Amino acid sequence: METVHTNAQAIENSLRDILTYIGDDPTREGLIDTPRRIMQSWEKLFGGYNQSPDDVMRVFKDGACNEMVILKDIEFYSTCEHHFLPFFGRIHIAYIPDGRVIGVSKLARLVEIFSRRLQIQERLVSQIADSIQQGLNPLGVMVVCEAQHFCMTCRGVEKQNSVMVTSAIRGVFEQSEVRNEALRLFGR
Repeated sequence: METVHTNAQAIENSLRDILTYIGDDPTREGLIDTPRRIMQSWEKLFGGYNQSPDDVMRVFKDGACNEMVILKDIEFYSTCEHHFLPFFGRIHIAYIPDGRVIGVSKLARLVEIFSRRLQIQERLVSQIADSIQQGLNPLGVMVVCEAQHFCMTCRGVEKQNSVMVTSAIRGVFEQSEVRNEALRLFGR
């Protein structure tokens, strides 16, 4: 992780305290290196803090159109900021260019940047939509997210098949006919 940690040893010690708190022995063979492994996994899980959406917002005039552009079924993994448990699913993005387009992989990278932070699903879709709206200035953008939350499936009410759906709608997607076309193309 590019972020400077002032005291990695203190974090490892805190993780050992957590292992003790949950009832295990942090000195047993299988757990001795667990605090270090947790910290290494955090480099990927929370790598979005070290990236800026501005870094991926490379736009092009060449190839621009005035028709709807859609990238759907973008897989993502995130961590709930309320319970520090995973949530994961798919994100669908639609936008209508206004003289400029963005590379398709850049849309997926935006999803990755925002999902690799502590999140709530409602904010995730808004951050993606706002970043596209600000960086590309399209006629409109719509982001739909379908996700399963471990904080609901493995604890609390324990509803394993529940899926939360959220959306963020900007510009011309506020018009029902445009929004409905995007939803149809998303397969919803």
